[in-house]
Amino acid sequence: MTEPASGPRPVEVALLASVFIVSACGLVYELAAGALASYLLGDSVLQFSTVIGSYLFAMGVGSYLSRHFERQLPAHFLRIELMVALVGGLLPALLFVAHSWLPGSFRFVLYALVLAVGTLVGLEIPLVMRILKRNVALKDLVSQVLTFDYLGALAVSLAFPLLLVPQLGLIRTGLLFGLMNAAVALWALWLFRNELRRLRAHALACGLTLAALGGAMASADHITSWAEDRMYQDAVVFASSSAYQRIVVTHSAGESHAGYRLFLNGNLQFAQRDEYRYHEALVHPAMAAQGAPKKVAVLGGGDGMAVREILKYPGVQSVTLVELDPAMTALFSRQPMLVQLNAGALQSPKVRIVNADAFSWLETSDDTFDVIVVDFPDPTNFSIGKLYTNSFYALLDKHLSASGYAVIQTTSPLVARQSFWTVVSSIESVGLSATPYHAHVPSFGEWGYVLASRRPYRLPTQLPAGLRFLSLQSLPALFDFPLDMARLPTEVNRLSNQVLVTTYEMEWGRVAK
Repeated sequence: MTEPASGPRPVEVALLASVFIVSACGLVYELAAGALASYLLGDSVLQFSTVIGSYLFAMGVGSYLSRHFERQLPAHFLRIELMVALVGGLLPALLFVAHSWLPGSFRFVLYALVLAVGTLVGLEIPLVMRILKRNVALKDLVSQVLTFDYLGALAVSLAFPLLLVPQLGLIRTGLLFGLMNAAVALWALWLFRNELRRLRAHALACGLTLAALGGAMASADHITSWAEDRMYQDAVVFASSSAYQRIVVTHSAGESHAGYRLFLNGNLQFAQRDEYRYHEALVHPAMAAQGAPKKVAVLGGGDGMAVREILKYPGVQSVTLVELDPAMTALFSRQPMLVQLNAGALQSPKVRIVNADAFSWLETSDDTFDVIVVDFPDPTNFSIGKLYTNSFYALLDKHLSASGYAVIQTTSPLVARQSFWTVVSSIESVGLSATPYHAHVPSFGEWGYVLASRRPYRLPTQLPAGLRFLSLQSLPALFDFPLDMARLPTEVNRLSNQVLVTTYEMEWGRVAK
């Protein structure tokens, strides 16, 4: 008669649960570092790739170093958990502070922290496996540990963009998982209380770590406000992290200052003092030339400024605003200070808001429009760069009426000359007529736009009343390009190559230096 198999011991269950938490925490620190690097340095593909590569390399180093831990494994595991909790939990806050206080050293601090956390995380799992090996067969040990490791990674990979960052922000998310690492250390303290030497010293270390992280959690808003006030110079009046981006609105008083300014992932989108120049130049050359636009679409432009200009045409019957981030449209629909800027445009009964990816929406929608205004951020990464490809412009063509115009904001033809003309070439590659023009917007400098249509562009003979920048007399000058902005031969930006993102980073990178 065989004895029934005994179930897992409590210590084994506790350690396997710790593996789940340890894995989740390690991935959070990795994702937080990659997200912050892309927010603050741009080019999310490059930043995530280098951060993840460095982190995985450091984990390999940590796994190798674990072989040198031979005695007092529970004590080593506890101390490593406390170090991971402190360094990993504080990583987002330290990176925010470093970018504000030591901007020239940010990359060094970023990769130093990534390598430190990765090395410590790489030590954790081998030590847990060696502790469990005392009572678990090797085949069961490996399968159990890896199962819980992968489950922790899955849970965090879903929760990080959908729940943690939108609800807590990066700093609080890091600190929350730092507290979870510290809780694992406290758990280990209790589990191995009979094996640990200097039990009181370990208990004191756990208490101090929890107190430090708890204090930082309580001060997270102050840390964020301090860092962003230094980063943006003007006072931050609104800041929020959505599932897609960091949204910051600043304000400076006085007639000579910019008033309200909007930043997405650290990049300026508009300044109150001169946004009318940008948005009048974006909207009216297309709207007025079309003659009698009734159905209009705006892709991007969740701030409602372009919609405000479109609604100056009484013949417009409907405006469909396609904005990926619902946090943007909610902010500019409800915040009184921002609703005043767009004149309540997003609350107009003529406006329908669709929160969707513009590329996907164009693929599934059957609507056609007299005017389509494309107001995306600049192509700083590949996810935005796809919205500047000839594949996107081919979709755009399908949604234009026979006499319709599309207009695309297209970076600076002076600073990023090759990037600007790459967009022109990409539009022409799908058979559309491309008419480039530019306007001076003090907050941005010389800025470019491209009109796309199936017929040659003709200057309008009438503009709405009350414009502050454009007039019929000044309009022709927008289409004149001096020699330093004249056309260059360029490649077509395709989904398969995304040359525009590389070119854009190169040209604007020279300015940053």
